[in-house]
Amino acid sequence: MFDLALLWKAPDVNPVNRKARSIPGLNPINVYGRVFFFSWFGFMIAFWSWYAFPPLLSETIAKDLGLKQSDVANSNIVALTATLLVRLVAGPACDRFGPRRTFAGCLLLGSIPTALAGAVVNVQGLLALRFFVGILGGSFVPCQVWSTGFFDKNVVGTANALTGGFGNAGGGITYFLMPAVFDSLVADRGLTPHVAWRVTFIVPFICIVVTAVSMLICCPDTPTGKWSDRHLAVQQNLASHGISGAIVDVPGELTDRATTGTDSPNGSGSDEQKLGFEAVEPKQPGGFAHEAQIGEQQMLDTARGEVVVKPSFREAMHVVFSAQTLVLAGGYFCSFGAELAINSILGSYYVKNFPYLKQRGSGNWAAMFGLLNVVFRPLGGVCSDLIYKRAGLWGKKFLIHGVAIFTGVFAIAIGLTDPHNQHNMFGLVAGMALFMEAGNGANFGLVPHVHPHANGIVSGCTGASGNLGGIVFAIIFRYNNKNYHKVFWIIGVMTIAINLSLSWIRPIPKGQIGGR
Repeated sequence: MFDLALLWKAPDVNPVNRKARSIPGLNPINVYGRVFFFSWFGFMIAFWSWYAFPPLLSETIAKDLGLKQSDVANSNIVALTATLLVRLVAGPACDRFGPRRTFAGCLLLGSIPTALAGAVVNVQGLLALRFFVGILGGSFVPCQVWSTGFFDKNVVGTANALTGGFGNAGGGITYFLMPAVFDSLVADRGLTPHVAWRVTFIVPFICIVVTAVSMLICCPDTPTGKWSDRHLAVQQNLASHGISGAIVDVPGELTDRATTGTDSPNGSGSDEQKLGFEAVEPKQPGGFAHEAQIGEQQMLDTARGEVVVKPSFREAMHVVFSAQTLVLAGGYFCSFGAELAINSILGSYYVKNFPYLKQRGSGNWAAMFGLLNVVFRPLGGVCSDLIYKRAGLWGKKFLIHGVAIFTGVFAIAIGLTDPHNQHNMFGLVAGMALFMEAGNGANFGLVPHVHPHANGIVSGCTGASGNLGGIVFAIIFRYNNKNYHKVFWIIGVMTIAINLSLSWIRPIPKGQIGGR
């Protein structure tokens, strides 16, 4: 039975990498609880600002700038394109500079175009601005890498799903907040719509800057301290438990002494960081406070295969093009890609089928789709961890494909019926959201197990594939004009087909050290 005290008490930790074995989500004083908070809150603020345009775009901004339906669709595609590029860069940046700095960098860079939203006067300016605001969407990668770095394998699926799910809720919150702030400025402050929508964007700008600065001041890079010292810290932790070793930290410079091993964690040679360890008699029997009791071999596997390194270009390409990365990318292409594209048009779809809802009413109902992430994405991560205990990694993998198939079924149902009854429409959308968003959580429940020494690269590729899916589906929406239901049908068929085609691939590479 789940112990509620784990939500606030100091967690037990892995003795090698100091990752927490539980999630003290209600204890921001504890370093693990603090990192957990800034992981989800930082991404939520980023997602809010990233999707701050759609709630006001179809009516207020379109009327002010004289936009056509195609201009609105093009701006949605541009916003996703920038995020795709940033996520590809953010993964290797996390491995090199650490997720905390990468996270704050994404937020601060994205805050600049957010503050400049008021300068937009035509469609070209809108496209350029939304492209650079898309930098904020790249913050998802350091959010997940940071969370993975602080929580151990037994709870990492839940931790990643919670941080991602609470963060994704920003896509729903924006549908409440942006119209509410806009209406307040018009009704209470007497601003014209032309001025009010521009002033509205100052609110997320302030929140982004405060959050980015706070995470830099209040949080560490890793549970062991500085990002640059993570390998040395692992060696010291092993030595304190009677296992000696050595690290080559930078090519050509010895931080201790050269190792005798020649294999990197993924099995290919590298002149970068290598860890070599041998067991000796324990120096301090009995362990330390709050340490989980794990076996010596598990300690060795953790040190050899689960400490993030700076891979060579060859090793990075091996990770990027491996079949296991393809599985994660394909699953996220369908789940998060569909979510992004649908989030951009859902308010417009509701206005089309229920014109009496108008901008604010349709926005409130569309917000539900994003807000359900608070429950459904974590549900996917929790189920992933529970299945892992009973069925191992294959169980985690089949969960991804299973929820994807149900997502496809609901999307096809929406496409075939094109509901004009609110109960039917909102019920089908909620059912689709359950499996789609749980799929996002389940996907990043498996990510930490695949090539764990290159977690930033795997997370970046997976996250970027979600944006690629968003772009592909947004383009399909773009060329089907207002036939939104037809695109839902297409999304459903593609989701089922892609997941069935990937279901036979092993969850992790054969012979991989660590991540099991």
